[in-house]
Amino acid sequence: MTMRARSLPLVSAALLMLAAAPPPAPATPAAPSFADLATLADSAPIAVRVRVRDQAVVPGERAPGLAAGHARLYVEAETLALFTGSGGVPQQLRYLADMPLDAKGRAPKLKKREFVLFARAVPGRPGELQLAGPRAQIPYTPALETSLRPLLAALAAPDAPPRVTGVRDAASSAGALAGESETQIFLATDTGAPAALTVIRRPGLPPRWGVSWSELIDQAAEPPAKDTLAWYRLACTLPPTLPAETVETSEEADRTRAAEDYAVVIAALGPCERGTG
Repeated sequence: MTMRARSLPLVSAALLMLAAAPPPAPATPAAPSFADLATLADSAPIAVRVRVRDQAVVPGERAPGLAAGHARLYVEAETLALFTGSGGVPQQLRYLADMPLDAKGRAPKLKKREFVLFARAVPGRPGELQLAGPRAQIPYTPALETSLRPLLAALAAPDAPPRVTGVRDAASSAGALAGESETQIFLATDTGAPAALTVIRRPGLPPRWGVSWSELIDQAAEPPAKDTLAWYRLACTLPPTLPAETVETSEEADRTRAAEDYAVVIAALGPCERGTG
């Protein structure tokens, strides 16, 4: 039986199964940034490569929350590779995806196309997935897999940097020589695990900074490389300026220096770039 002939019963069943789930968001752009991938990989328990076998358009009246210019698709796909997912996934998968209409107002044809899905299982519904967010269905490419695998390995590592939730407190002190100082900025994390930034100034040299992910504040700590998990934890979560209430001194010179040193870190990290779509 073709997908067209069975589309309405199939869609009705899908809506009943996923009634409790929030509406899926629009599809991912073809080239997500590292920050996009890290956000998805960090939030979704499942990352899987699939090939679409069939699709059906969900009628508009049965697609609450659907954005204008989009179609909600009920998708059947086969598993090609499981990147992460402790419980595994079945060979045959089903999920809903909101996709932008083409220039003629038609839903895109996904059949035989390959995607990487970031998702979670629907409790009690084997083979049903719920996409994890607005960029949770990404067209598969070998380059995408090359970027994704080390990121997933870093997230699964026992010493993975924790999620940074803000600045806890900061202190700055001048050294014995003019132009010499040290600033320590302690970060709040979701697990309470330690994390701290250190900025060292020496006369005649540019400021040097690094991040420590342990109780030991290491003056030799280095900045994280761009497009790594440690970089993402900082660049995509730290506030743009040092909150004044976090500085543990009333000395104006120390407060000013702490804010300037924090600005050095933010500038070195660069923007948390996101894809568009």
